[in-house]
Amino acid sequence: METKQLSNTGVYVSIIGLGGMPMSLSNRPPESESISVIQRALELGVTFIDTADSYCKDETDKHHNERLIHKALQTYNGDTSNVIVATKGGLMRPNGSWTRNGNPNHLRETIRVSFEALGGDKPIDLWQYHSPDPEYSIEESLTPAREAVAAGMIRFVGVSNFSVEQIKRARDVVDIVSVQNQYNPWQRQPEFDGVLEYCETESLTFLPWSPFGGSRRHENLEDIPAIAQLAKAKGVTVYNIVLAWLHAKSPCILPIPGASKISSIEDTVRGGDLKLSDQEVQIIDRETAS
Repeated sequence: METKQLSNTGVYVSIIGLGGMPMSLSNRPPESESISVIQRALELGVTFIDTADSYCKDETDKHHNERLIHKALQTYNGDTSNVIVATKGGLMRPNGSWTRNGNPNHLRETIRVSFEALGGDKPIDLWQYHSPDPEYSIEESLTPAREAVAAGMIRFVGVSNFSVEQIKRARDVVDIVSVQNQYNPWQRQPEFDGVLEYCETESLTFLPWSPFGGSRRHENLEDIPAIAQLAKAKGVTVYNIVLAWLHAKSPCILPIPGASKISSIEDTVRGGDLKLSDQEVQIIDRETAS
């Protein structure tokens, strides 16, 4: 698989990553199946895996996905030295819901537990503040990340669900290499709110979450005529078309679609080789303009 540089870090990762969330929610597959999916992704050349402390059933299950990914890497027969695991902190899962927690003391503790869940023998490759909490300033919430970088617990820092102004404030606290916001054919806000342009100008990697629309909408990609027709004409899936569309949007984009089946990750990887013409991209743009 092709690779691209993670921001200006000198670290190169696969142009498509693996999102771990579907392997740890309440409807998750058996652990052995999830491990097989992760290891198949590695076999296919995926070297970027995205997770979070909150990818779990609820608070009693916190850090499940991180531990799962670490186990898959530890039991893999191949070389994992070039694999980058990106995790996040700052969301809570009380009774399975999603709430923000930007309390610096909480973030210090969850960084420590994430560090241990991912093995505890090297810095977290990329730690991302999951979503800004209005109860705390960005400066307060990112101070623990800066401290953890200095302490050797975190290598790189990113942010998620941030506006351009919030990204700028974050960069005044600690070096930022990535931004993870929602971006898909139904949610194209990063094109219009300046985030995508800012990432491209500042050489920040943009990680679109829910690139296929999430669990509730991904099956509706077939209902977008331009995407469905291009998929049929090229003999590929609609998911391949969306990945190619995202790559065509900006060189800073690194899609991280989730997977919980081997067939899904195999199809995802095929999407890395597909290229769309400017005209094909424009056709999709016209049909998905909000």
